[in-house]
Amino acid sequence: MLPFFAAHWTLSVLFQSLFQHRYAAHRMFTMTPRAERALHLGTALVQGSSYLDPRAYAILHREHHAYADTVRDPHSPAHHKHLPRMMLETGRRYGGLLTGNVQAEARFTGGYPQWPAVDRFFSSWASRLGFGALYTLVYKRFATRRWHWALLPVHFVMGPVHGAIVNWCGHRYGYRNFKIRDQSRNTLPLDVVCMGELFQNNHHARPASPDFAAKRFELDPTWQVMRLLARLRLIRVSHAPPSQPAAAGERRQRPTRRLLMRRKAHGTPTFECPS
Repeated sequence: MLPFFAAHWTLSVLFQSLFQHRYAAHRMFTMTPRAERALHLGTALVQGSSYLDPRAYAILHREHHAYADTVRDPHSPAHHKHLPRMMLETGRRYGGLLTGNVQAEARFTGGYPQWPAVDRFFSSWASRLGFGALYTLVYKRFATRRWHWALLPVHFVMGPVHGAIVNWCGHRYGYRNFKIRDQSRNTLPLDVVCMGELFQNNHHARPASPDFAAKRFELDPTWQVMRLLARLRLIRVSHAPPSQPAAAGERRQRPTRRLLMRRKAHGTPTFECPS
């Protein structure tokens, strides 16, 4: 069961980092409508019972950057006594954004992928219970040790678990490469299982950079996947990482006037994540 758990964990955090975070929230790359649909559906299938709606995720994450580690941050360990409390409050706001009971500021909206049929289905309880039953059947068939069953509940809420680890550890433990106003940190070696997401200090200091690594000893796995997809011409990276020459399929760091006009035409928000 360990290979199944490791594969689900790795793919789930990769798709969350690539699709919901770097594409939906930050628009770090562009792609054709067909490629977007394929990535959207792939993310839903991989995340299964813990699928995260890209619209709600993007708004929540943009709020996090704008209000990082202040009382208005939707998930900051600086204002929650313990991890379960932070997860509960984050879940409530995410649920409100998902249902429309919570209205976001206009500057945080727009520019995220939306596929109503897929988002409604995979966010429904029927879908979540169905995937939960599927995971249970896999364990019933292949689990060979009793302790294997302790891993099963993690599959049900894997997306929120990834988010909790990144936001809690990434703002409490580790080192800082950049002196910025929030409390973000880079958490090694835990980032090995988070696909670059725990380079939080680097990301908050350079929110437009698709490469979350900043030092020679740091490696961002999701950025390596993005580089491969760009070379295959499946995506086009919007900015080159700082201090690195533009690679195939990549543009320079500062957006050109043409790129800004294209973003406006496609409804991409003008919101820029502050450091």
